[in-house]
Amino acid sequence: MPSLGHIPPPMITTGVVDRAARNWIAEGVGRSSVKNSLAVLVRVMEQALRDGLVDRNPARITGWQREYRLAEDELDDPRSLALPDWETLQHLATALVARSALRYAGWGDIVEFAGATAARIGEVSGCRAADIDTRSWLWTVRRQTTPGPGGLTDKGTKGKRARVVPLIEEIRPMLVRRLASAKERPDGRVFVGPRGGRVTTAILRDATHWDEVVTQLGHEKLRRHDLRHTGLTWMADAGIPLHQLRLIAGHGSLTTTQRYLHSNRNTVTAAGGLLSAHLNAERPDARLRAVSVGLVPSWSQVGHSAHPSMIEERSNDDRHHSECDRRYRRWKRRRPVAPSRNHRPLPTVGTTGFEPATP
Repeated sequence: MPSLGHIPPPMITTGVVDRAARNWIAEGVGRSSVKNSLAVLVRVMEQALRDGLVDRNPARITGWQREYRLAEDELDDPRSLALPDWETLQHLATALVARSALRYAGWGDIVEFAGATAARIGEVSGCRAADIDTRSWLWTVRRQTTPGPGGLTDKGTKGKRARVVPLIEEIRPMLVRRLASAKERPDGRVFVGPRGGRVTTAILRDATHWDEVVTQLGHEKLRRHDLRHTGLTWMADAGIPLHQLRLIAGHGSLTTTQRYLHSNRNTVTAAGGLLSAHLNAERPDARLRAVSVGLVPSWSQVGHSAHPSMIEERSNDDRHHSECDRRYRRWKRRRPVAPSRNHRPLPTVGTTGFEPATP
């Protein structure tokens, strides 16, 4: 297991193992793989316990199965994990800063940036000044911070491809301030910890007492990754097209992005009304049908309150159809009637002079 193999057994604590397991889950490692890795680690630390290197086995952790249940809820309905509005996100950021050591304001900036851009915490940590275009206010997501052999390291994004994310007005003043300080760092990293180091979801949780704060605010099930669900839910509600939302999120499948769309009976009914209006667009009575189902304003009905343009259009249509009817009736009267196939003319006998015909 590369995330723990470089640490000597006496330095492995319960917190180290717990953070490693949660990082595996966050990266999408399967349940059986996490279970087997922990089982191997438990045996290794049991031997270290027998050898007197540790006083207890730190690999025997609990609670990591609950993370998979939350992940299943996330796949079913990620919208339910999102914060309701921008003010709630700001209130959360302020509370986390107040609970952290030295009241480090950078934690609040990270939370607001992650919620506004729908980015992962590792991607926020990997953001550098050169990735942000302040003329168009776009951020090109190229890397993320993850645990690795020897400590934290930067690698490509989860989808192995860069993507472009818009930067909204609410976070631009904060970005201007952080970009100015990022130019003083050799790596140009925009978001760092209190000591200038990289940030992970586990570091953010421990430094801000995340679990305690979200419970006090009434969001006891909120995780750091739910900031990403918050941003994507807001973007979907704002009306961003589905294909564009997929590119912003970096999803490999369109099905994953569709879970952020809100659908109810009203929207389905409206969709049916739009389809009916489209199918009836060429019919003479399409406008009256559209009025009856509420697809066009009631003033478009022909009457004393009708719009003048509608009355003129309707009258023109009536004159056109009346002229067509007159021409058809005139043509039908003049057309010679063809004899029927079964019709046989009656024979005539004695038709001289005015003598009536006798069959």
